[in-house]
Amino acid sequence: MKSIMDYSIKIGGEAGQGIQTVGDTLAHIFARAGYYVFSHQDYESRIRGGHNFYQIRLADKPVSCSRSKIHLLVALDKESILLHEKELSENGHVLYDSFYLKEKFKKANFLDVPLTELAVKHGGSKIMANTVAVGAVAGMLGMDLMIILEGIKRSLAKKGKETVEANLNAAKAGYSFAHEECLTCSFMLAEVKNPKLVISGNEAIGLGAIVSGLKFYSGYPMTPSTGIFNFIAEHALDFGLVVEQAEDEISAINMVLGASFAGVRAMTATSGGGFALMVEGLSLAGMTETPIVIVLAQRPGPATGFPTRTEAADLLFALHAGHGEFPKVILAPGTPEQALSLTYKAFNLAEKFQIPVILLTDQYLADSQWSYDGLDLTNFEYRDYRLRGEDFRGLKEYKRHAFTESGISPLAIPGEAEHVIVTDSDEHDEDGHIVEDAETRIRMVTKRLFRKMPLIKKDMSPPLLYGDINPEILLVCWGSGYGITKEVVDELSADYKIAMLHFSELFPLPEDETWLDIFTKARVVINIEQNATSQLAKLLQMETGIKIEKHINRFDGRPFTIDELKEKIDAFLKRF
Repeated sequence: MKSIMDYSIKIGGEAGQGIQTVGDTLAHIFARAGYYVFSHQDYESRIRGGHNFYQIRLADKPVSCSRSKIHLLVALDKESILLHEKELSENGHVLYDSFYLKEKFKKANFLDVPLTELAVKHGGSKIMANTVAVGAVAGMLGMDLMIILEGIKRSLAKKGKETVEANLNAAKAGYSFAHEECLTCSFMLAEVKNPKLVISGNEAIGLGAIVSGLKFYSGYPMTPSTGIFNFIAEHALDFGLVVEQAEDEISAINMVLGASFAGVRAMTATSGGGFALMVEGLSLAGMTETPIVIVLAQRPGPATGFPTRTEAADLLFALHAGHGEFPKVILAPGTPEQALSLTYKAFNLAEKFQIPVILLTDQYLADSQWSYDGLDLTNFEYRDYRLRGEDFRGLKEYKRHAFTESGISPLAIPGEAEHVIVTDSDEHDEDGHIVEDAETRIRMVTKRLFRKMPLIKKDMSPPLLYGDINPEILLVCWGSGYGITKEVVDELSADYKIAMLHFSELFPLPEDETWLDIFTKARVVINIEQNATSQLAKLLQMETGIKIEKHINRFDGRPFTIDELKEKIDAFLKRF
């Protein structure tokens, strides 16, 4: 479906100026109006100062990434103009306040809106300036004023009548000023459709955990995973969850292990540095066969790296994390929908096979927002893999690590029967008691690793092929590369037989290997990754023998845009 409306808005300024408030408010208003929305943020790690921006794309069809060109720049400081004016489209406009910037611009596409003056005059306080900006953006776009006012009412419903009225007056003032004064504005909005839901990657993971039966969450706040922590804590009372902020990541994973051993579904989330501290606990989960879910929200490293930027460079770290050999699963969603379903799958795989499952995300997926017509939660039925009630009490004996044909031992809850439940971080026998003999060691490694892994592979799904089913050009990506690569395929499909192969279930690769045929059919295979060393390509070569020769990598902490990625792909294709 070809879009007749596809606009990008960028709000830029210093940290502390309310950039996220303006952007988030506009994104939700656009979605409530019925438009499709995608937004992403770029922010520095300092609390105040430093250049930040919030970019929104709104369209009349689903969108899942950003474009390079912007149509409206809201400049809350002069640096925003210096940095982003060059990104304006042919008919792009700049909204600014000369009082803020201490400078007046005479360019025809610059609209000077007295944000502070209008806020004081109509809202009663200069803190309403951001609400004036929201109204002004809507006025420049030519949106229905009532849609804006309803959106502000909804977002401020808990703030009290006086606060709501003041903000409504401020928004009206901004709307009227911009609508009347922007004589060169020529935005054409599509017909309003049904209201949309707006959700971020972090919120989708939090929601997926709750519908999966999560009962215990422990973590230490670390960007960009903190949004998961916040979402789960916000809904803890509604769903009977226990949420604990640990003193560090070592404590967090050990609390999660204890909660899971005690009988509840448990999860933690962190970023690379925090995950490094969790690695010993990860091995403990492998040895004791304790099911846990860990979200590893990637950001550029090593060390503290870029704390608030994006990168997908922890795949091989997750794959090899932990001393010794034990089974684990690695999943990497590319959209909130996938984040929801893969979080659900993570909990089920963890409990079914009594293993740790790592969910890889990154700052781009974590903090970005997508709009949907709705999310279907009817297929997330709770599956109980634990031995409970009479089934447990009726056993003549219980061996926590019993040797079985599948390698999966009965998993019961301490205290629900008179049976003693024992496990140990040392190598142990079926009863969980420490051993030193070679024979038991061999049997235990065989049970945990060689018997479980073939069964786990049966539960893994193949990568998604999107586009031409017999492509000449194949774009390979994983995780948050989904949206940008998918839209590039859409835009290039008129000129090429092109497709995307997207990996969201990374390890182990599925038992069904029919998808490997696509590599031999394609004339050109290009691997696209948000890291420097093409880690997915290395994993594929290690596991399948397939070697991808052509790579597009980005590792500056910023995500690809459609236009940038298309340009790089075109450069490759012109050689063939």
